[in-house]
Amino acid sequence: MNNLTSLAKLIRYYILMATAEAGSGHVTSSLSAVELMTVLFFGGIFKTNLENSADPRNDRLIFSKGHASPLFYALYAAAGQLTLAELKTLRQIDSPLEGHPTPRFKFTEAATGSLGQGLGIGLGMALQARYLASHQFKTYVLLGDSEMSEGSIWEAVQLAAHYQLNNLIGIIDGNRLGQRGETLHGHDLGKLEKQLQAFNWATISVDGHDLTEIEAAFRQAHQVKDQPVMIIARTIKGKGVSFLEDQPDWHGKALRSEQLQQAVTELGEVDLSLMGEVELPQSQAAEADLAKTAQAAATQAAATDLTKLFDVIIQPVDGKLATRKAYGNALAKLGLKFPELVVLDAEVSNSTYAEVFQQLFPARFFEMYIAEQNMISTAVGLAQRGQIPFVSTFAAFLTRAFDQIRLAAYSQANLKIAGSHAGVSIGEDGSSQMGLEDIAMMRAVQGSVVLYPSDAVSTEKLMEKMAVHQGISYIRLTRADTPLLYDNQTTFEIGGCHELRKSGDDVITILAAGITLHEALKAYDLLQAEGISVRVIDLYSIKPLPTKELVQATVDTPAILTVEDHYPAGGMGEAVASFLAEKQIFHPIHSLAVTKMPRSGRPEQLLAEAAIDATAIVAQVKLMLKQELI
Repeated sequence: MNNLTSLAKLIRYYILMATAEAGSGHVTSSLSAVELMTVLFFGGIFKTNLENSADPRNDRLIFSKGHASPLFYALYAAAGQLTLAELKTLRQIDSPLEGHPTPRFKFTEAATGSLGQGLGIGLGMALQARYLASHQFKTYVLLGDSEMSEGSIWEAVQLAAHYQLNNLIGIIDGNRLGQRGETLHGHDLGKLEKQLQAFNWATISVDGHDLTEIEAAFRQAHQVKDQPVMIIARTIKGKGVSFLEDQPDWHGKALRSEQLQQAVTELGEVDLSLMGEVELPQSQAAEADLAKTAQAAATQAAATDLTKLFDVIIQPVDGKLATRKAYGNALAKLGLKFPELVVLDAEVSNSTYAEVFQQLFPARFFEMYIAEQNMISTAVGLAQRGQIPFVSTFAAFLTRAFDQIRLAAYSQANLKIAGSHAGVSIGEDGSSQMGLEDIAMMRAVQGSVVLYPSDAVSTEKLMEKMAVHQGISYIRLTRADTPLLYDNQTTFEIGGCHELRKSGDDVITILAAGITLHEALKAYDLLQAEGISVRVIDLYSIKPLPTKELVQATVDTPAILTVEDHYPAGGMGEAVASFLAEKQIFHPIHSLAVTKMPRSGRPEQLLAEAAIDATAIVAQVKLMLKQELI
């Protein structure tokens, strides 16, 4: 049996030494949770194969309070996975031990540090274990008492109870002090307990520094049926160092040399040769991952009933089908091909048409209700466990989850996002429902892909590219039914485009996507009738751009016009202009975009009001000709 008292002392020593060497780091926030994590790791509770962090049987540990990373790394040092010398590289540029955990450190499940997200990520992992996998691992999430004020925490709390995830165990480090003073509840943790119980969580209150109490709490948590569990621990910030204990103004501050010496002296003798043992997962079936086998079997069963697939697929009417409807069709077809694919939707599946997938694969569909932030975090948790999550809601509502999306990029999550009802073309619902910032938002995410199909065929083709692409990708969907432009033999690529109208006499290249591509094609016909030739390109890949084709357009035509149902800032026009500037191609370019505050109205009225319809395109082309811009 591990000597937990000695291990706790060693872990405190590691925290002090690593942060002192770094000259920064969250010492006191790490010290308060030492006993909690020592018991979890070395008390026979947490079961993991340290030699294979990808083992699907491993329990999962997420530090939602990511600023306690010195404790996180110290645990693995005490388990023999890091040396003291490696610990002392904390926060150095070439070290995987970053100020907040990222996947650069191999035992990190997902990037954390922006508070309020770890419980949602853990929820995704717990969903995978309970509903999709054969390996019934447990997920533990260490939470700070300050972050319990985050709304996204309570989104995760209610969903975990809804899905009865007794394999999700949260641990609140209730140390009373936040960054600038006392937390909302301080040490009155009974208030948090009542709130959690009201959400149907099982709660266990403990002295967070009593090893025996803590161990009993974890054992009790394992006996709970059909409820998630929250261990609420009363702790002391800076515990173990007298001049730090329960003192304000120490958040994020490392000790100076003389203070370090005093702290180490107070710890007493530390056994640096001590190494804790972490219990291995229980032996299960020989297959590396029975979850995939089970999913493949379920998929095969669905595939044998082709009638059911044909029953749920939405057919075009009069040669028209909205890209949001094609999204649902694509999900259903991809579900047959990719057994790991799961779908999450924020209670709008009858508008995003994610319900098409749900009808065919109900066990792989998760309703996230009106909780977009938690939906993204949950999807990250699922992705980190090998699923391929597609998440969908209105493009406008994704903006509230931008923090979760950007942190997903730091987690290197394989996440697929669909934003429907984009732009003023949605019509009468009005400005609050119009996604007009989403392209800018998603372009800003490091490593992201941004796609904007214009018909049902391109939607399905691009969805398949998203499914196999590794990383964050976004597809922008239109509410209205639009004509089919392509046949099923047409190919689409991330970073591609299609020239739909072209001649040797083209005076302008019009770049458009989604609803404005159809307006551009109407404008082409009107201009042709007047003897004016323009090139029309479907710029369906906004990030990355089709660079070769854009350069060629500047060679072939004297000017470029971009047209988009989006605000100018960060949209397609800026993307193209930025690319040309980077290439030092100084070519006349003009952009039509939504520059007025939108309102309710019929789609055709709103496109005209925003000056992005066919009439406005024709007028702009003529203006450019008149002003001799080409």
